[in-house]
Amino acid sequence: MADAPPHRPRGLGPHVVGQRIVVRRVLPGETGPSGGPAMTDVLGVCTAWSEDECVVVREDGSSVRIALAHVVSGKPVPPRPSVRQRVSPRDVQRHVESLWDDLVAEPLGEWVLRAAPPYDGRLRRRGNSVLAMGSPGLPLGEAVERVRRFYRRHNRPALAQVQSGGDVDADLRGLGWQPLGSGDAHCQLAAVSRALRSCTAELSRLPRESARPEGAMTPRYLEEGGRLEVVLGDGTARGRAALDTDWVGLHSIEVDPARRRRGLATVVLAELLDWAASHGATTAWLHVETDNPGAIALYERHGFVTHHTSRYLTAPE
Repeated sequence: MADAPPHRPRGLGPHVVGQRIVVRRVLPGETGPSGGPAMTDVLGVCTAWSEDECVVVREDGSSVRIALAHVVSGKPVPPRPSVRQRVSPRDVQRHVESLWDDLVAEPLGEWVLRAAPPYDGRLRRRGNSVLAMGSPGLPLGEAVERVRRFYRRHNRPALAQVQSGGDVDADLRGLGWQPLGSGDAHCQLAAVSRALRSCTAELSRLPRESARPEGAMTPRYLEEGGRLEVVLGDGTARGRAALDTDWVGLHSIEVDPARRRRGLATVVLAELLDWAASHGATTAWLHVETDNPGAIALYERHGFVTHHTSRYLTAPE
């Protein structure tokens, strides 16, 4: 009886080095329940591939050398979802509060009533809407009236930030609340270390005069407390970050329209992530509006993954 199948597996090869894969292999000299050769699956990250064998590192850190002659089948598999991806939308959105020192935040059950002063000269919806995710702890009609009173007191329109397509979205619409018509946004998360590595690798491939932060593009850093603003040159590109425990929020990343597609947004992103990493941040979050495909592509290229999508609802008159 031969120990190895007569064919090589499809979907595997040197291109899977660095990827998470699953490999089914024969166990030489062992017999399975049906009388044929015993087989087992190995799941982990492929760290090496040669003409004769591959090496797979399991999640427990153990390393398995597999002779290619013993491989029956295999394929790449998606990365294991990070712990952060399993955090609730509400808990992710609570990190938004780190953007303001003087935010008024009042609990309403699991909801959070929020009122903040103007930011960069204008009121921001994220700081001036009720975070309506989870249960308000009251009948919906009573909760809505509490929301209305809160925003009348703060001289703000009554807005609710909800998870798109969620139960609260449907329930408020049933009471006549309507989408604001703008501001629908994906909330995206990434590991700081992975996103920083991706940005650094991309910048290393760009011509020095294109987007490297030397000369006129030398970054300026405006740091105060747990917040940082990075400005390139005379303001051609800029962005901000705010720390909250080991999370960092990235926002207001902008590039002069005449200087786009030169890597400047990646320069800003790398600077913010490097600063965040130096302060112990491990997870980055940001909001990107759903009608901004260019920005979505930028962030996804650097490892950001959509955690959930939110929208704003406005109260009926």
